[in-house]
Amino acid sequence: MEVLEIKGGNQLSGTIRISGAKNSSVALIPASILTDEEVTLTNVPEIKDTDSLTDILEFLGAGVNRSTESMVIKPGSIDNKCIPEEYAKKLRASYYFMGAMLGKYKHAELYFPGGCSIGERPINLHLKGFEALGATVTNDGNKYIVDAKDLIGADIYLDIASVGATINIMLAAVLAKGTTVIENAAKEPEIVDVAVLLQSMGANISGAGTSTISITGVDRLHGCFHEVIPDRIEAGTYIIIGALAGNYLKIDNVIPKHLEALISKLEDMGVELDVGDDYIIVNRPDAYGTINIKTLGYPGFPTDLQQPFSVLLTQASGTSKIVETIWENRFMHIPYLNKMGADIETGHMSCRIYGPTPLTGADVEATDLRAGAAMVAAGLIANGTTTISNINHILRGYENIVTKLSDVGADIKIKEIEEEKN
Repeated sequence: MEVLEIKGGNQLSGTIRISGAKNSSVALIPASILTDEEVTLTNVPEIKDTDSLTDILEFLGAGVNRSTESMVIKPGSIDNKCIPEEYAKKLRASYYFMGAMLGKYKHAELYFPGGCSIGERPINLHLKGFEALGATVTNDGNKYIVDAKDLIGADIYLDIASVGATINIMLAAVLAKGTTVIENAAKEPEIVDVAVLLQSMGANISGAGTSTISITGVDRLHGCFHEVIPDRIEAGTYIIIGALAGNYLKIDNVIPKHLEALISKLEDMGVELDVGDDYIIVNRPDAYGTINIKTLGYPGFPTDLQQPFSVLLTQASGTSKIVETIWENRFMHIPYLNKMGADIETGHMSCRIYGPTPLTGADVEATDLRAGAAMVAAGLIANGTTTISNINHILRGYENIVTKLSDVGADIKIKEIEEEKN
C-alpha cells in the first residue's frame, strides 16, 4: 500500500507552478467527442482523473495521443456503446460523457458515476435537463439509459446552481434544434472554459459565467485547439500551504481574479500576499487573526478549499467558524486534525475551531480529495512525521504534488508499506 510520509516543520521557499484545471479538464475531454475532427487540448494536468477519462475514450474507440500536459483526441472512430461500471465508478466526471453522447448520438448509456463521498450527489438536475430537451431517461438497476429521437431547445431552470448540471446540459444542447436557455446556471470559471472550447468548435453560446446561459444549436462542430485554464483549487491549496509555512513562496501561473474570495479571507487573517498579474507570493505571518467562512458557489468561498483552510484556522488565535453550504460530508477530515492536536467541534454542516493549537504528526487518512490536501497541509506544519493513507484521492486531483512540494523544501515522499492483515 502506498502512503504519503511527511516530516513537518520545514520552511517552504521557491516557486510552485500551477497545472491546468482538473475541474475544466474532466469536462473538456468528454466534450471533445461532440465532433468527428481532431481536438487538441494543452495544459492538461497529468492526474488519475484525466487518465481515467483517457481510458474511457479509448474504450469507446477514440484515438488519443498524450504527451506532457497535452492531449490530441481523434473521436471520429467512436462507437457509442455503454460505458461500463469499471470505468464510470472511477470518477464523478464520467457523467459528462452522458451529455456529450446524448448531444451527438441522441443516445447514451452509463453506469452510476463514482467520485469522492462528500455527501449526497444526485444527478437529478442533469437528467431533468435532458428530459426538458426531449430525452427519456431510464434507470436500469445501476445504469442510466438516456434516449431521444430529437433534442429540441428548451428553457431550463436549475433548482440549484450546479456546475455539473450546467455543463452537462450545455454539452447536450449545442447540437440540439433551436435555443436552450439555462437559468440559475452556475458561474464557475470552469464553465466559461468549457464554453470557450465549444465556441472554438463552432457552438453558439452566450452568457457563460453569468446566471443565464443561452445556447443556439448548430448542425455540426469541428475540431479545435484549446488551452486549459490554470487550476484555481490547486493554486488555492498551495497558497494556504504558503500561509502556513511559506517564506517568499511564489505560486505561479494563476488567474488571481479566480481566487478573490480566498485572497480576501487571507488578508483579513493578516497573511502577507503579493498579488501579480499571473502569480501570488505568500509569506507566513507572525500571528493569524480569526475569521469565519461560509462556502458558496463562485464567486463565493469555494467548498473545495474549506478543508485545507480549516488547517490554517487551527493556527489562528481565538475561535473561528466554518459553515459548509454545498456538501454535508465535508468535515470527515476533522477527526484526523483533532488526532493531530487540533481543537475542533463539529455540528450540522458547520464547525468551530479553537486555536492556536500545535499539531503533532500522526497516522491519518485522505477520506476524499480535498480532505487529503488538508492532511498534507497539516503534515507540513506538524511536529514529527505524518503518514497519510488512501492517497489515490490526492493523486486524482493534484499533479506531481510530491515533486512540487519537495522542490520548495518540504520533506515529503510516497512510501510503500505492507498492509495490515485482519
